[in-house]
Amino acid sequence: MHELPAYERDPYMKELTTQIVETGAEGGRPFAVLADTVLYPEGGGQPADLGWLGEVEVVDVQRRERTVRHVLARPVEPGPVTVRLDWGRRFDHMQQHTGQHLLTAVAADRFGWPTTAFHLGERVCDVELDVRPPAAAALAALEEAVAERIRAALPVSTRRVNPAEFATLAVRTRGLPAGHAGDVRLVEIAGIDLNTCGGTHVRSTAEIEAIKLLGVEPMRGGTRLAFVAGGRVRARLGAHEARNTRLRALFGAPDEELAAVAEAKLEQLQAAEKRSRGLEEELAGAVAATLAAEREGVVSAHFEGRDAAFLQALARRFVAGAPAKAALLTASDGDRSSFALAFGEDLHLDVQAAGREVAVLLDGRGGGSGRIFQGKAGSLERRAGAVARLRELAASGGVKEEKREE
Repeated sequence: MHELPAYERDPYMKELTTQIVETGAEGGRPFAVLADTVLYPEGGGQPADLGWLGEVEVVDVQRRERTVRHVLARPVEPGPVTVRLDWGRRFDHMQQHTGQHLLTAVAADRFGWPTTAFHLGERVCDVELDVRPPAAAALAALEEAVAERIRAALPVSTRRVNPAEFATLAVRTRGLPAGHAGDVRLVEIAGIDLNTCGGTHVRSTAEIEAIKLLGVEPMRGGTRLAFVAGGRVRARLGAHEARNTRLRALFGAPDEELAAVAEAKLEQLQAAEKRSRGLEEELAGAVAATLAAEREGVVSAHFEGRDAAFLQALARRFVAGAPAKAALLTASDGDRSSFALAFGEDLHLDVQAAGREVAVLLDGRGGGSGRIFQGKAGSLERRAGAVARLRELAASGGVKEEKREE
């Protein structure tokens, strides 16, 4: 077995024929240990590589003491195997991670902003800087300074040094892992940075392609700075262009006017929604008055194209205008149905118990407070039965004693 794994000897190696030397399961998931591997295990802020052992998918890679466990989609048997790397994912991680080293070095050395943490996400990366959120002009200057180093095509190399040599070097580090012993792996960007790191990196800053800073936010007394590097910059630009193409067609406006047109449309929509809410309140009042004027003590109504908010407004108006009546109100909006029960103040009924009974009849669930019980209905097929049950309850409960007149 090699002293160093293949992913460290040559991070550009995409596949390797080796041996499965151990198999097992951890947390109900099968794993395999190989004599050598091109798959990088999660660590140092860099996610695990993915790939295949033969035709079996590798879904995670983790270090366990002195071994690397390849977590698999299904079990395998010991023996020879070809391990293949998901190269697109790996190269993306190499670009992001090397980009972070460069960004951290320039931020610290040129601007005095030290990095305290790094996160390599699936879509966006970020570093945490020990500084208050910088102004936009300072961030633009940082981005340009990083771009200068990318254009310079500075070599990126790795090496291992013993503890004695490590102690003599000016290394940028946030400390070695707890319990670390033996040689220390260093990653160097020529003339810019010397850093302790176990991750995989590109050979030259030119392979980073580009770094785009996306914005900052306060974080634990410092600043979180989000960025993307390499292929993610092009992918993000492509997504923005596709989105803008759609927006231009929808709004009939050029790029530079899209935000203003969208703001105007939102203002119009908010004004229309305000008018709509006013009209719904008026409608709820009119319907509540109509229902209150009916002769029955328990009334009902169904509304197509209305939602739960309308039923709630109607129920409030009904309670206020019909103290001795009850109402079952239902509505359907597309494939969603809702219901509301409204009980006048003079009805001597347990609102919650009656509401739960009706909810069961309507295959739904709900809750409420005061004199209103509201919820979602799974079916309105037994709506007539729910009305009949309410009438039974009202007849047995009657009105409050203080309101009775003989």
